[in-house]
Amino acid sequence: MKNVTMDFELIIFDFDGTLGDTRQKIVRTLQQTMREIGLPVADEKSCAATIGVPLAEAYRQLFPDITAETAESYAEHYRRTFEANKQHLIPDLFPHVADTLAQLHAKGLKMTIASSRTSKSLRWFLQEMGLERYFDFVIGAEDVQKAKPDPEPVLTTLAKMGIEAERALVVGDMAVDILMGSRAGARTCGVTYGNGSREDLLAAGADFLVDDIGELAGITNYEL
Repeated sequence: MKNVTMDFELIIFDFDGTLGDTRQKIVRTLQQTMREIGLPVADEKSCAATIGVPLAEAYRQLFPDITAETAESYAEHYRRTFEANKQHLIPDLFPHVADTLAQLHAKGLKMTIASSRTSKSLRWFLQEMGLERYFDFVIGAEDVQKAKPDPEPVLTTLAKMGIEAERALVVGDMAVDILMGSRAGARTCGVTYGNGSREDLLAAGADFLVDDIGELAGITNYEL
């Protein structure tokens, strides 16, 4: 392939583990719901491994013998717990996130979020964290029929924004984010400071890896 300079027009971010450090808050909320429902309480590693998939699927991963209907009822219990405690669940931003978003926005890049979190909680977090002004579109779990790693969240975003896949970069911390982006025809970047491992991100086929989100500024204009 000959060298050509490519400018991205759009960055599609994951949220949990990519922008917001939500690991401990998600794990604690999952464990709280397990205690309240009367389930065996899964350990932190098992709970954290479900971050990035829809809630009902997370419960099915943790408790494979339950039905889809039961998993959804557990997910609804989690949502009620979140609503009751959300003032205490606002996540911290990972280092350099606020500055990087401001820099990318100033460069004229469009930015959106594709998350397995509900769009209601996502929008509330963004507002409380002072980030909502940077994002042109937000898509949550209830906005698609097929969740990550299916490409639907990215394809829906591209259609909404009117941007071709090859002009988009998907950024996330989990293999499901990388697979979602690549299956939609977009470039992908794994962040190594979140919930996924460097090995898993590479195995999923990430085009780029960054150890700090500030490195994104250097790959939004690159040589193919």
